[in-house]
Amino acid sequence: MPLIDVFNGDADGICALHQLRLTDPADSELITGPKRDIGLLKRVDAQAGDRITVLDIALSKNRDALDRLLEAGAHVRYFDHHQPGDIPAHPHFEPHIDTDANVCTSLLVNRYLHGRQLAWAVTAAFGDNLADAARQAAAPLNLSTGQLTQLQSLGECLNYNGYGETLDDLFYDPAELYRQLRPFADPFAFAAESTAYRTLKTGYREDMARVVALDAMEARAAGRIFMLPAEKWARRISGVFGNRLAVESPAQAHAVLTARPGGGYVVSVRAPLAARSGADELCSQFDGGGRKGAAGINHLPESELGRFIASFFEIYK
Repeated sequence: MPLIDVFNGDADGICALHQLRLTDPADSELITGPKRDIGLLKRVDAQAGDRITVLDIALSKNRDALDRLLEAGAHVRYFDHHQPGDIPAHPHFEPHIDTDANVCTSLLVNRYLHGRQLAWAVTAAFGDNLADAARQAAAPLNLSTGQLTQLQSLGECLNYNGYGETLDDLFYDPAELYRQLRPFADPFAFAAESTAYRTLKTGYREDMARVVALDAMEARAAGRIFMLPAEKWARRISGVFGNRLAVESPAQAHAVLTARPGGGYVVSVRAPLAARSGADELCSQFDGGGRKGAAGINHLPESELGRFIASFFEIYK
């Protein structure tokens, strides 16, 4: 019976799948892509009886494809923390969806597995900029401060690899990065032995050094907006830069706009960590989406820039 694993190419999607397959080893078809490539279900060709696991992509952006797969007789289990829209009721559909702002998909999988691969869920939560939730979840592991810092670095680097316009922007295809994780039950062993982790750490450090030299294009008490150039390094660092800004200034909202080579912008929005809300509401006005604390827009036309800035500061006053 064919198995198909569909997962977001960021830390949360990769670690969610890793937890499941460490617990239930199986060879499966892997369908993934850059972090913002979330319409992944349309790439699935399944027959009656096929089993599909979906991880960390919004149901609302995949509903038509999901309905098609269920009608074909496939079985679908779905783990996610983004706004889902209407959740279908179907005998072959198994949803595990929670939009709480302090939950990520890997924490949902950890709940499903009753904590059997907890260290990887903690890694993913750090990567998803849920540091408080990560530390809280990690309590049963009795880790030292240094060990928590190492899991945070690993999560941030796995997440950093997911950002880009195309796979060509990334250091690793997320499917390949998952395959490199697959032999490691212990994230500390992966961090110690993996050349991929060293490559990502170096890239993260170099790209972050470029971006922190930039000033905000708009700065007010309630929030800041940054504009990045249409270059590979900027596309790679955009999301984790937004996470870093949120941590450094938790009372402010942040938006990071990255110019697209063909015009317009890719947008990452981070709500204030002190009050995780509004990011999905803002981005949905521009055909984007996400969750309350973090959301994005895949294409903001240049003609909409002024309206976006006004809407940003309307929501975050």
